[in-house]
Amino acid sequence: MNRKTLAALVGACFLACATAQADQGPVPAGVPHLDHVWVIMMENQPLSAEVGNPDVPYINQLYHSANVATNYYGVGHPSLTNYLEVVGGSNFGVRSDNMPDWHNASCSPNIATGVPNLDVAAPQGQPTVICPIQGSGVDAATPAIDYVNEVYPVGSGVPGNPATGSWDLDGKVGYAAAPTVGKTIAEQLMQAGKSWKSYQEDLPLAGADNVNYSDGVFVNGNDSGSLLSQPTPSGSMVQLYAAKHDPFVYFRDIQESPALRNNIVGFDGPRGLYADLRSGQVPNFSFIAPNQCNDQHGRGNAGADCTGPALMYRGDAMLKKLVQSIQASPAWEHGHNAIVVTWDENDYAVNEPNKVLTLVINNHRAPRVVDNTFYSHFSLLRTLEGGMGLPCLNHACDAATAVMSPLFAGGERDRDHDLR
Repeated sequence: MNRKTLAALVGACFLACATAQADQGPVPAGVPHLDHVWVIMMENQPLSAEVGNPDVPYINQLYHSANVATNYYGVGHPSLTNYLEVVGGSNFGVRSDNMPDWHNASCSPNIATGVPNLDVAAPQGQPTVICPIQGSGVDAATPAIDYVNEVYPVGSGVPGNPATGSWDLDGKVGYAAAPTVGKTIAEQLMQAGKSWKSYQEDLPLAGADNVNYSDGVFVNGNDSGSLLSQPTPSGSMVQLYAAKHDPFVYFRDIQESPALRNNIVGFDGPRGLYADLRSGQVPNFSFIAPNQCNDQHGRGNAGADCTGPALMYRGDAMLKKLVQSIQASPAWEHGHNAIVVTWDENDYAVNEPNKVLTLVINNHRAPRVVDNTFYSHFSLLRTLEGGMGLPCLNHACDAATAVMSPLFAGGERDRDHDLR
């Protein structure tokens, strides 16, 4: 059975459907060599919430000085789906924010069963945890307009009438389920003799193993325990670190390898982000996730400075600290390096394009580029793979997935049209 036939059987094309393609393909061409890349992932804000907003002065400074993609989209909802797609080119059958089924060797990954793990309207009896990803199979379809998963009418705050739908990209482009291999850019980098790290703010010092969420000290809701003489109310822990923002922990090879899990660290500490930047000993690929008050996501139990305009300002201040810390590192000036700032999704706003702000800061001087090409998280992965000499992976291989070369090369833009 060929790939086209398989894709037709496992999922329909919704309005416009990107070409389905499997696992790994050739190294993407036309991308300048990249020595080091830092990807900073922010949360749940559309482009329109950032540009022109006085509560985010540094982001707007970058918008007017850095290279900017003005037609860039998240690929579906909720958050975890987009994180997986940035690092693996696939949702791997996961369209939920559910936690990993840690170290479960007996379960079958969603790409093997062909049954998606959903947030809303999940089939009865479906696991609420995600089997460690490995092997190969098919991912979950991403319809142009989703009438089943993450369907939240404006202002309701709860799942509602599926007739309203939600736009996974721009309301026109969708993806049929496609053949998928269960790996990420991390595995590709290691196979190529290159390095990677996932930097997660407020990850506890003991590491990521079996941690679904944490406030930096306590984990998985254990904010009282036998060591405290005055236990705090149940559920009061602020979930600053969340596994759903740490996509690498969902893969079996990383779960089962202490050495690979050591590549997942916090911002502080002797092996953390700031220590690595100060020393100049940085990996080729850095994935950076601020905590849920500093990434503009917000937490309802974290106080007034983790919601509303204060939340936006906190994210702006954290982003400034991160970008300036990277640029102050001894590693920044050596080779061709780039910082990518993007947002995962627009928080599943109904009937609104899932367009997010994406900025690229290069360490070499070149005229600013404003690029209106149709890009998505798949485009970012394809571009990073090409720049580091890696094969394209999963939907990053699709013919419709454009590389973001103008934003990384600098100079005059060589295309400013919609490539759909």
